[in-house]
Amino acid sequence: MSGPASAFTERWKQTGSLTALREAIERGGRLRHVIARRAGLSESDLVAMEHLMREPLGPGDLARILDVSTAASTGLVDRLAQRGHVRRHPHALDRRRTQVEVTASGREEVLAHLLPMFVSLDRLDRSFTEEERAVVERYLRGVVATFDELEAQPPPSDA
Repeated sequence: MSGPASAFTERWKQTGSLTALREAIERGGRLRHVIARRAGLSESDLVAMEHLMREPLGPGDLARILDVSTAASTGLVDRLAQRGHVRRHPHALDRRRTQVEVTASGREEVLAHLLPMFVSLDRLDRSFTEEERAVVERYLRGVVATFDELEAQPPPSDA
């Protein structure tokens, strides 16, 4: 007996763009593992560094982002601080809270591992016209919106 998901996939045509997207997502997942290993970090450590490089966060914020307990998040911050990648300081508005920010050396170490990819992607991006980049951006923003919608959905019930 096949359900709606099977019925859809049986008639779904995998276009070149969908295949390339799936391959890019798979490679990105593997690359995160490789970069983390090369940097001597766990994948969770690397993901935390990626978020902290955007903005300082508290351990509780990191716990929510990483979907781990606050104790696990605190341990992660402890490891990163011990390596000199992050530092803790009191929150600017609420001194009871702690903020975690990436150190200059931590940022540089992570970025050094990512630099070859950044250079290659920059070269690729510059090979497109403005119009082509607009189409690629529209496609990728649609992909992100689709992922966000899926993440926000409740899990299917076991009917």
